[in-house]
Amino acid sequence: MADRVTLHILDGDSARRAQLARLAFAAGHHAEIYASAEELLTHAPSTGLVLAHDEPVGEGIPRLIAAMMHAGHWLPVIAISEAPETSAVVRAIKAGALDYLAMPSQIAPLNEAVAGAGREADTYRAQRARAAEARQRIARLSSREREVLDRLAEGCSNKAIARELDISPRTVEIHRMKMMGKLGARHAAEAVRLRIEATGLEELAA
Repeated sequence: MADRVTLHILDGDSARRAQLARLAFAAGHHAEIYASAEELLTHAPSTGLVLAHDEPVGEGIPRLIAAMMHAGHWLPVIAISEAPETSAVVRAIKAGALDYLAMPSQIAPLNEAVAGAGREADTYRAQRARAAEARQRIARLSSREREVLDRLAEGCSNKAIARELDISPRTVEIHRMKMMGKLGARHAAEAVRLRIEATGLEELAA
């Protein structure tokens, strides 16, 4: 039997929720059920794994993970749907889901997915937790402070930022000082690191 895990089952359909909960209990796990992402985030569980129905297909999982990140909360996510489409699987995995299953009806596939997600979860949890914390800090910034941070992350000097934003270098310094204070950053490199953790290296390289 697989190690006992709390599965947070997220599905808007009550019959599917019940079916998945019965399967989870039969597999030796504990199950908590939620009808919506809002309900899940309200309870904000700190342990376990989310088993979420991808609804609308291709959009539900990215929306869920984005909402979790915005709330500063992350748990490993396994996506499910009746007939997984390749495009939906790709979108879910890119968003951060650890696996994507056809609606499980047997214990073995469920336990295999849970075990696999568990092996990856520690690495993902640390990475996602850092990203969630960074996004929360950056959300405190004003629009102008965010513009200064974005250009700082691109390697711009204060003078270059001033030219791009059509403001004085002194004004850039003031925005930069306020930005650093809100981020809790001791120096520019730490602010840039938070920006990278919040948005990803791929966005900066785009």
